[in-house]
Amino acid sequence: MKKKVVSVVLCGMMTASLLAGCGSATATGDAATSTSKAADTAATDAAASTAASTSTAASGSLRLVNGKIEVDEQLKALAAAYKEETGVDVQIESMGGGIDIQSTIKGYYQADNMPDIFVCGGDSDFANWDGLLADMSDQAWTSDTDAAYKSSDGKVIGFPYTTEAIGLAYNADILDKAGIDPSTLTSPDAIQSAFETLDSKKADLGLTAVIGYCAEATNLYWSTGNHLFGTYLDAGLDRDDTTYIDKLNDAGQIDESRFSDYANMIALFNQYSDPDLLVSGTYDQQILNFASGKYAFVTQGSWIGTTMTADDADQYAAAGNFKVGMAPYAFQDGIDTIQTNSPSWWAVYDGPNKDAAEAFLQWCAGDSGQKILVEDAGFISPFKSCTYVASDPFAETIASYTAAGKTSSWHWLQMKDGLAQNALGVVYQDFASGNIADAATFTSTVEQVCKQYYAQ
Repeated sequence: MKKKVVSVVLCGMMTASLLAGCGSATATGDAATSTSKAADTAATDAAASTAASTSTAASGSLRLVNGKIEVDEQLKALAAAYKEETGVDVQIESMGGGIDIQSTIKGYYQADNMPDIFVCGGDSDFANWDGLLADMSDQAWTSDTDAAYKSSDGKVIGFPYTTEAIGLAYNADILDKAGIDPSTLTSPDAIQSAFETLDSKKADLGLTAVIGYCAEATNLYWSTGNHLFGTYLDAGLDRDDTTYIDKLNDAGQIDESRFSDYANMIALFNQYSDPDLLVSGTYDQQILNFASGKYAFVTQGSWIGTTMTADDADQYAAAGNFKVGMAPYAFQDGIDTIQTNSPSWWAVYDGPNKDAAEAFLQWCAGDSGQKILVEDAGFISPFKSCTYVASDPFAETIASYTAAGKTSSWHWLQMKDGLAQNALGVVYQDFASGNIADAATFTSTVEQVCKQYYAQ
């Protein structure tokens, strides 16, 4: 496998990067409260601290590559707290903004400069490091979560650090002022009616547009070609239902009937989006306008809560720190689920600092680490013993859907590598710009490019 990784680097092959807010196909864990487990976790915290101090005495420090640049400051605070408790230095190296994380780490491998802990977003990322990752199956935290990433042979090789959700995010205050009950948004007709109502009241509600939807292909392909396309794959399904991802992975097939209904929803987004940002907007502009109360809906997931309460905090406060929620992407009648999963995991390189890296992750799963990751970074804990509740605006809605059993999984990371970046993103952009005329043509074009991409 080492030869495989090196050859990939030398040949210049690129894999799609996992940007902020990307997901996975395994089960998520609830942030449930358990007194007995909390006590167990506190005990393992102490054990982890002792082990960390011992095992890193020779190595000096650890290095963690983080794929969520929006929480860089918070993770550095996490590292500072760990150093204060244990004396062990953890360097946080955050990547984002279009950086191909996996290719960068492959470059580190070639240069014999591997981080001790690094982010992996799913099957294709973990496959890059087959045989090079530590088996963490014996770690205490593994019994406290359902969200660990496991290899095909059942070994735990990925540490979950948060739970995220994909749904049609909304400004609850605006919907309330418009007389729209978000709990009724479980059909195409209901969503269209809500959009029409909001559009007719834009001036009174202070809206620039009904929905913040951006389909620019170069930097937002992950939003359209991964997350939104992923709702076609999973919306409304049981968590273990792989019908449409299996069909896609069988020579790039699309279910024409289901996708036609989905395409009608995307056409609605095109119609009611902000025309100034539809095909040229950035992620930052999209979230800033939503946080500022200029959009009633936005096509991003729960990860935007961190941005709203940090980078966009002043604008969010000026807009009243409005309550948010998520409606299902109900492109067919009866779809009533949002999609929840761990977005990515931290993997441990099986090198000289393996034990120290594992000790740090055990500490992160315990009380001290969870307090910072949940309360400061805004992560929704995947650990059952966690007693902290995130102040993230979307924490409540995720907990509500989870408690009601109204969540679907997401399987877009099982798509052929690079499908969104190299094929689908441009098709969404062409549909938004008018180069693709209607939903029927969008459907046939997606079907064509998927078959072509899988045939390569």
